[in-house]
Amino acid sequence: MIERLIETTIFSSRWILAPIYLGLAFSLVLLLFKFSQKLWEMALTAVSTDLSDTISNILSLVDLSLMANLVLMIMFGGYQNFVSELDFGGHKDKPTWIGHVGFSDLKLKLMASIVAISAIELLKSLMHVEQVASRDLSWSVGIHMAFVVSAVLLAVMDLVMARAQASALGAKADGRASESAHS
Repeated sequence: MIERLIETTIFSSRWILAPIYLGLAFSLVLLLFKFSQKLWEMALTAVSTDLSDTISNILSLVDLSLMANLVLMIMFGGYQNFVSELDFGGHKDKPTWIGHVGFSDLKLKLMASIVAISAIELLKSLMHVEQVASRDLSWSVGIHMAFVVSAVLLAVMDLVMARAQASALGAKADGRASESAHS
């Protein structure tokens, strides 16, 4: 009786995450506001801004877009994996990846997005290298490389785990096949 109550409480506690995912949905509105604000500033200064600043501003918009995609992936993937299955009732606009992104896929997509965002920030610094201190640029490159190495190591770990799981499943299947052959 007590064990069942504890298990039910622990299982139900996953719903504590639901307001967090709603907060992420609201953060998309904030990102849209910042995107619109940046776009408006770009439109007002388009004639007087030089090309490198224009490219830097466009990279900022791409950065905001990647961040919004990242939030969306975390919101859908996290909710689907940890709270409850999403039921869209056969909605025609349902993205095909929803429901097919496992925790491992989510980690890889998260790291890929972080690497892309870091690369954009580094590119913006390189475009204005004369205005960036050498120390700051060195730190930016080092941090970006740390993200890249982390992403590669995460992908390698996932590959090793997938092969180990496939090997274990193959061994189980071989064991069952030999048992039924001897019967």
